[in-house]
Amino acid sequence: MANEAFELFFALLALLALVGSVVLLAARAVGGGAGRSLVSGVAPLQLAVPALVTSVSMLGSLYFSEVANYRPCVLCWYQRIAMYSLAVVLVIAAVRKDRSIRPYALVLASTGAVISMYHWLLERWPSIDTGTCSADAPCSVPYFEVFGFVTLAFMAFCAFVTVLVFLSVASPTSAATMEVDRKTESH
Repeated sequence: MANEAFELFFALLALLALVGSVVLLAARAVGGGAGRSLVSGVAPLQLAVPALVTSVSMLGSLYFSEVANYRPCVLCWYQRIAMYSLAVVLVIAAVRKDRSIRPYALVLASTGAVISMYHWLLERWPSIDTGTCSADAPCSVPYFEVFGFVTLAFMAFCAFVTVLVFLSVASPTSAATMEVDRKTESH
C-alpha cells in the first residue's frame, strides 16, 4: 500500500508542476496586467522552484529504485544523469543566487525532457524502440501508471518542463521584456 501512496503523491506533484508551468507560459504569452504580475511575481523564484523540483524528483527516483525496488531501465538512467546533475547544480545556484547557470541548466533540462518524452512514448508504443531497451529492464513496460498516463517517465518530463519554463519564462529578463512590451503598446 505504501508504494501506491507514493506513486499517487509523486504523480500529483508532477501534474501540479506541469499545470503551473502551463499557466506561467500562458501568462507570458497572453501578457496583460495579470500576466505581467504573475511573471514578475514568480521571477524571484526562478532558481528556487527548479532546485526544489529537481531535488524532489531525485529523492522520488531514489525511493522508487532503492525502497520500492523498481529497477531503472537504460532510459531511466539517462534521465537520472540529467536530473541528478540539475538537482545539485540548481541547489547550489539557488543558494548563491547565481543566474549564470541558466544556459547549462537549460541544456541539461532540454536533453532530459527529450529523453523522458521518448521514454513515455515508448511506453505507449513499444514498436518505436530504437534498440535502447533490454530484456531484463525493459523501457517499454512502466512499473505503474496513475490516472492512465502518469508514469515515472512522464513525471520526469513534467519536472524537466518545469525547469525549462522557470528558467526561461520566470526570469527577471523575461519580466522586464514584458514591461517594455506593455509600455510600447500604450504609446
